[in-house]
Amino acid sequence: MIAVLLTLMVAQDATGEHAWGQWRGPLATGVAPHADPPLEWSEEKNVRWKTALPGEGHSTPIVWGERVYVTTAIPFGDPVEPAPETAPGGHDNAPVTHHQRFSVLAIERKDGKTAWQTDLFETLPHERAHNTAGFASGSPVTNGEHVWAFFGSRGLYCVDTDGKLVWEKQLGHMSVKHAHGEASSPLLFLDTLVVNWDHEGDSFVFAFDAKTGKERWHKARDEGTSWATPIGLEHDERPQVVVSGSNRLRSYDLKTGAVIWECGGLSHNVVASPVTADGMVFAGSSYDRQALLAIRLAGAKGDLTTSENLAWMRRRRTPYVPSPLLYDGWLYFLHHYQNTLSRVEAKTGKEPKGPFRLAAIRNVYASPVAAAGRVYITDLDGVTVVLSKDDEPKVLATNVLDDAFSASAAIVGGELYLRGRRSLYCLAAGER
Repeated sequence: MIAVLLTLMVAQDATGEHAWGQWRGPLATGVAPHADPPLEWSEEKNVRWKTALPGEGHSTPIVWGERVYVTTAIPFGDPVEPAPETAPGGHDNAPVTHHQRFSVLAIERKDGKTAWQTDLFETLPHERAHNTAGFASGSPVTNGEHVWAFFGSRGLYCVDTDGKLVWEKQLGHMSVKHAHGEASSPLLFLDTLVVNWDHEGDSFVFAFDAKTGKERWHKARDEGTSWATPIGLEHDERPQVVVSGSNRLRSYDLKTGAVIWECGGLSHNVVASPVTADGMVFAGSSYDRQALLAIRLAGAKGDLTTSENLAWMRRRRTPYVPSPLLYDGWLYFLHHYQNTLSRVEAKTGKEPKGPFRLAAIRNVYASPVAAAGRVYITDLDGVTVVLSKDDEPKVLATNVLDDAFSASAAIVGGELYLRGRRSLYCLAAGER
C-alpha cells in the first residue's frame, strides 16, 4: 500500500549500495542505508584525496559508479559594471562584476582527477547571489546514464556520462527575493524530471520527459520565492511530487500535474526540502514564523490545513536553511541554521529529550546526513560533529577541515564527500 522512496530510488542502482544520485541521497531523506563512512578526519587524517575545483558552487556532489559529479560557476574576463537589479538586494550581497561560465564536472572516485568538464552556458548574471552561496547552488541528479543540472535562469541541461550535451531548456529569468540567488535542485522521479520555479514573478512547477526534455506539463503556483527541492513518492499506486511553498505545501500528480492535496502553515522564504517515509510527509520552515508540518498520506485529498491528515504541527525550533534528516523513525532538524538540534518521533512529533546544543559548531547551511548509526552535521567553518543516534545523542567525533562548507555531504560505501568553497574532499579510512 505504501511504496516509499526506498523502493523507488534504490531500484535505480543494481545494488543500492554505491550511489548518492540526487540531493539528499538515495531515499531523499539524508540517509545512506548501506554505507559506513569514516568517523574521524582532518587535513592530515583519512583524506583519500582533495581536489581543487574551478569556480564556485555550493551544490551537493552526487556519486554513481566510479564518478562524482559537481556543478560550478566559473568567473571569467575582466570586471564589469554590475548588471541592473530586477529585485531589491540585501545588505550582505556583493554586486555581480564578472561573467560566469556554468559547468558540470565529472571527478574520478579513485584519485580525484577530473574526467571531463562540460561548459554549458556563459552570461553576466542579472541578479546577485547570497554572499555565502553563489550561482551554482542547485545539485545535479543522475541515474547512471545521464546527468541533469539545473542552473535556474541559466537553464536546465541533460548530459550523458561522457559529458556530451543531450538536451537543454531555457525557462526564462527568475527574480529572486533579496537577490539571494537560485538554489532548487531538479528531481528525477521514475522517468520524469521536475523543477521548482518559485520566484517573485510568475511561479510554476515544470515536468519534463527526462530522456528527451519534452515538456509533459507545467502548473502555475501562487507562490513567491522559495528554494526547496521537490520530492517524489508513491502512495496507493499513485506517483506524486511534493513541493514546499510559503502559501501551501502541495502534492501534484506526477502524470498530469493536478493538485492532489495541499496544506497551509509554512513561513515565507521556504528553503528546507521536505522528506517522506512510512506514509508521511514532513516539511519545515523558519523565517517570519516557525512551522513544521507532518502530513499523513492515507486519504489525503484537497485542503488538509484543518483536517486529520495534519498529523501534528510544531511551532518552535524549526528548520530554515538545512533540510530535516529522517532516520529510523526519528526526525532530526536544526533550529533555523543554528547549533540547536531537535530529535522528535516522526509519527507523533513527541520530543522525549532535548533539544541538544552542539557547542563545537556554529552556523549550519549544509543539511544533516546519516549512516551506520551516526549523524553528521557540518557547519560553515568546516567543523563536522558526528553524533550517535541514541535517545540522547552523544558526540562521537569533532572533525575540522580548512575550508568553508555550505554544501551537504554525500555518502557512498566507506566514503564521505564534502564540497567546500575551494575543494572537494573524499574522506575515507584505509585503502579503497
